[in-house]
Amino acid sequence: MNNVYTHGHHESVLRSHTWRTAENSAGYLLAHLRPGMSLLDVGAGPGTITADLARLVEPGRTTALEANDAALDITKATFADLDLEVDFVVGDVHALDLPDDTYDVVHAHQVLQHVADPVQALREMRRVCKPGGIVAVRDSDYHGFVWYPELPELDEWMALYQRMARANGGEPDAGRRLLSWALAAGFEHVDATTSTWAFTNPEDRAFWGGMWADRILKSALADQARAAGVPEQQLEAISQAWRTWTATPDATISILHAELLCRA
Repeated sequence: MNNVYTHGHHESVLRSHTWRTAENSAGYLLAHLRPGMSLLDVGAGPGTITADLARLVEPGRTTALEANDAALDITKATFADLDLEVDFVVGDVHALDLPDDTYDVVHAHQVLQHVADPVQALREMRRVCKPGGIVAVRDSDYHGFVWYPELPELDEWMALYQRMARANGGEPDAGRRLLSWALAAGFEHVDATTSTWAFTNPEDRAFWGGMWADRILKSALADQARAAGVPEQQLEAISQAWRTWTATPDATISILHAELLCRA
């Protein structure tokens, strides 16, 4: 099953993704990791979370999986100067070319919102996880984002992202659906929690708002919007709204995530 990845790999996207660490993006999982565990990271992206997880399970083996060679090259670049033993694999999460019962932990961050069949993806993640092991997934829920001030152009941004993500076969409001997907995939023992990223101070606002001000004009999302007939002036207005938000002293945004620990 092939999806179009809504975000793409423009610098503005990688700026966001390389900010992610195990601490700020996989905190719900960390207490369950032990040295010597084997771990598969599905959708490793630029590999910053992967590297943190690999350090926690050493001398256990970590495998980083991406959907194609170009995406995996981005992952590999992060590890070029790191003293970490990691295997790199290209594969489709809907049909992993990996043996049954291989890994103690199978992890995916912000992956299920982009795949064609998240239930099948979870079945595959369960298949390659050892009995009693952990399948750990975390996804944001776009309609669960809350921001202030309530600029109309940011509502347009949300509507546009929802439209483009769904046109690409994804589910941008994945967070609220994670538990139902896991149960449909056959998991019986699931711990479901939520957590947020909050961007509330000048440095954080500059990071988040500046990133989206660029992303709405330069990333694959912008290209897809233009191809769908979205006027350039609308994209420019959304970009300017993010800059206005960034410069507003009392601006805040909270990014809701759902997270699951599923026992295989």
